[in-house]
Amino acid sequence: MAQETTAGGTAERKDPGTTGFDTTSISLWSGAAGLIPIPIVDMAAVGGVQLQMLRRLSEIYGVPFSENRGKSIIASLAGAVLPASTATTTAVGVGSLVKSLPGFGTAIGALTMPVFSAGATYIIGKVFIQHFASGGTLLDFNPPDYREFIKAQKEKLSSRSAAPPPSPASTTRGTSKGAGISGP
Repeated sequence: MAQETTAGGTAERKDPGTTGFDTTSISLWSGAAGLIPIPIVDMAAVGGVQLQMLRRLSEIYGVPFSENRGKSIIASLAGAVLPASTATTTAVGVGSLVKSLPGFGTAIGALTMPVFSAGATYIIGKVFIQHFASGGTLLDFNPPDYREFIKAQKEKLSSRSAAPPPSPASTTRGTSKGAGISGP
């Protein structure tokens, strides 16, 4: 691990794969926060999970953390980069507000908000892992620099979630002609 001194302090360069940080599990916590049935409170809870993720990543990479700076960075990342590549931020807001409609709105909000919250948190986590691993700090983070990286992460996430489950036929072992199994 090399250390680099920047205007914001000393940042350790680490390989993103060796941090021990699991963006998938923190994304699931964000999705769980999206299940809160009260509009706006769910968005605040998701923001809190994302802020905690940023705090933890800062600790892992030795980057000085400021809560106010963290809040503004997450807001600018969500506001500047995510809408350019997806409608995630808008969907999260609509998913939260639709919960205020009795019955149908609550059901729709309960289905959409967790999915979009988890996806946004996963992508934000990957962006900051990439940024901190390259020696960046909170002070030099520029959201538009990560548009292409975010698009690539979104495609990975989409392909991972769109992958069909293995069919039962592909999981059977040792079937051969004449084994008494006939196909269509």
